[in-house]
Amino acid sequence: MDIPPQTQDRMPGSEQKLTPAAVHITDDYKGSGKLDGKVAVISGGDSGIGRAVALHFAREGAKIAILYLEETEDAEEARKLVEDEGAEVLLFKGDLGESGTASEAVKAVMDRFGAIDIVVNNAGIQIAADSLTEISDEEWLRHFNSNVHSMFYLSRAALPHLKEGARIINTTSINAFKGHDELVAYTTTKGAQLGFTRALANQLGSKGLLVNEVAPGPIWTPIQPATFGGDTVADLGNDTLLGRIGQPSEVAPAFVYLASADGSYVTGQTIHVNGGLIVGG
Repeated sequence: MDIPPQTQDRMPGSEQKLTPAAVHITDDYKGSGKLDGKVAVISGGDSGIGRAVALHFAREGAKIAILYLEETEDAEEARKLVEDEGAEVLLFKGDLGESGTASEAVKAVMDRFGAIDIVVNNAGIQIAADSLTEISDEEWLRHFNSNVHSMFYLSRAALPHLKEGARIINTTSINAFKGHDELVAYTTTKGAQLGFTRALANQLGSKGLLVNEVAPGPIWTPIQPATFGGDTVADLGNDTLLGRIGQPSEVAPAFVYLASADGSYVTGQTIHVNGGLIVGG
């Protein structure tokens, strides 16, 4: 897929403005009822990887709650696509970096569906900076509010409703393992997510609750042109073994595995979906 140079001036970016459009699910992905009757809560589910996860979960039979910050146009499109899969869907708008918003979101899901079986902590931002001295206090805190605090608040609010066999799945990044010179703040939050995932898996394992994470490499989502300059965006993924950027549709099946019975003996782990970039951990 050829990606022309492009930028977006708003974080976390708009799905509508991606050129070419991202692929969130393919016709050859055949659902087999792996998540029949399950209720999945997906933060950042309006676009990118979150939208792809919502569509794959819906095709597997789940009911979907999409939590999003403010990109209402993307959220409404995601709602339509999920409904086209035959799934029930709830949209909830708000900043999950605020504790009260996460609690309100969980209440809305419980009022609508009466249960929560899967929590996908996917919302996040990244802002590039060439030097540590260029990162403002505001940007540093914004990274933690969006990427770390939201994960904590949503997981904590959902936890009292999770029964044995429930899943928490976090979206981290390859940068938690190898770092990125222009994304120091983002990389730091991704490392925090790794620690959160492993510690929470230790805490909840005896209760039969599974906590894992997926670490994507370069994936074609709105956050990319909202972060980098046009030429950088056009070259994303060239350093992978596959020599290209990935699609959200290529990441989402890892979430299905972790959410379904297939992943019933997996907790505290990271699945790397990154085009062949070798990392440790």
